[in-house]
Amino acid sequence: MAYRTFIDRIIKEKNAQHEAEVQHQKNLVLENIKAQEEERKRIAVMIHDDIGNRLNIISLWLNNLDTKGDELIKKNISGQMSALIDSARSISHSLYPVNLESVGLVLYIEELIANLSNRINISLTVNSKCPKKSIFVEVQLYRIIQEFTTNVLKHSEATKIWIYIRDFPDSMAVIISDNGQGFDYEKVKKGMGIKNIESRIKSMNASHKWKNVINNGSRLIIKIPNHHEIPNQNSIN
Repeated sequence: MAYRTFIDRIIKEKNAQHEAEVQHQKNLVLENIKAQEEERKRIAVMIHDDIGNRLNIISLWLNNLDTKGDELIKKNISGQMSALIDSARSISHSLYPVNLESVGLVLYIEELIANLSNRINISLTVNSKCPKKSIFVEVQLYRIIQEFTTNVLKHSEATKIWIYIRDFPDSMAVIISDNGQGFDYEKVKKGMGIKNIESRIKSMNASHKWKNVINNGSRLIIKIPNHHEIPNQNSIN
């Protein structure tokens, strides 16, 4: 009996140690992603608020400038200025979804779809009212959708992407799929695209599953608990 008690205690201690190590790894992933998002947000806001506003002011000045009949020069400068403004906005948007908190996740995804409409057909289906999550979780979901669509455009030769968001009593499910070539998970799991997606899923304490069939598309299913806390998530606000 004493020996069995000793063995049980050793097993419990090892299980507790393993759980502590797993939690420590989750915390490291979370802190790393939070640090990345903070830096991205800082740069994005700087581009959006400072450089973007300065370009807009210069554009206004240019429109009021007397070019003494040289309309061609004015037209060329105006064209370049508009391109710079669009570029600054695009860079800011890709670094961090600056307006996501005020606009909301669904509308921000719809904007992404509109921006990609000339490259691929993307549909969004939201069943029931999509509950508002913390800004941290919404940013991670947006990033995952962004990463998935980027990978599809680069590698899959797909013509269609489907995004489903559905709310359940205890969780929210997000399903992203395409009709492309699919991929072998074991061969690509070490790539940065898959790693980035899975790191963001872990940071939300969410679960996920890949369903891929070669030449028959890929699917990512994410389940996010409705009732959980992300440690120190307010630092992303």
